[in-house]
Amino acid sequence: MIQRRVVAISGAGGALGAAVSARLAAEPDTDLVLSDVSAPSLEATVAGLPAERGAVETAIADVSDFAQVAAVIDLAVERFGRLDVVVSNAGVLSPNGRIHNLDTEDWERAFHINVLGAVNSIRAAVPVMRGQQSGSIVLTASIAGLTAWSHSAPYCATKAAVIQLTKVGAVEYARDGIRVNCVCPGTFLSGIHADLPEGALDPIAARHPLGLGAAADVVGAYSYLAGPDSRWTTGSAMVVDGGYSAP
Repeated sequence: MIQRRVVAISGAGGALGAAVSARLAAEPDTDLVLSDVSAPSLEATVAGLPAERGAVETAIADVSDFAQVAAVIDLAVERFGRLDVVVSNAGVLSPNGRIHNLDTEDWERAFHINVLGAVNSIRAAVPVMRGQQSGSIVLTASIAGLTAWSHSAPYCATKAAVIQLTKVGAVEYARDGIRVNCVCPGTFLSGIHADLPEGALDPIAARHPLGLGAAADVVGAYSYLAGPDSRWTTGSAMVVDGGYSAP
């Protein structure tokens, strides 16, 4: 009997989350548990999944709340009996401003979602994966965590924290058979940019030798890290950025 793969994806309602969900849903013997803070966005993601796919469960969850993240993992185990992959993808941008002009609330929101969201995913998934002695945790970081973006300090700092969290998690859980990696996308247009002023992305676009990408350009990294071909890959910050960080 073929062992089916069970994948839980948070932030599944955004452009990248929807693209990752569709890519993994199309892969063989894969069942999904999709979560997001927005019910309409989550419904749109489910509607966009391929017709030929495994089972799909959904849940509304705020990644900054550990109890809600744990409930998603519990749903996966109750419904499918195991948990093979967690993709922690929820994230927010910070307001556009220099460090001294940003409020405490701006920093707190970025840390609660971008960092604690990733931490909560690890905390919730590890007990299940340790029992199985296997599992892959994939976090969404950013090239903003590897480079410096003016007027985006909270976002840069939190994504750098996700990269370091990835490395520490990889070291801590390797003996449990759990791999922890992250993807560092470059900039691609999505709903997360909806509130930015017109032209705000122009300087960033100019720094991508291949131009701004799309979510579909990034999903291959998630597929690799979620699959068996990455069995000897852990602690990696996989850069998919259209050449942004090359110069």
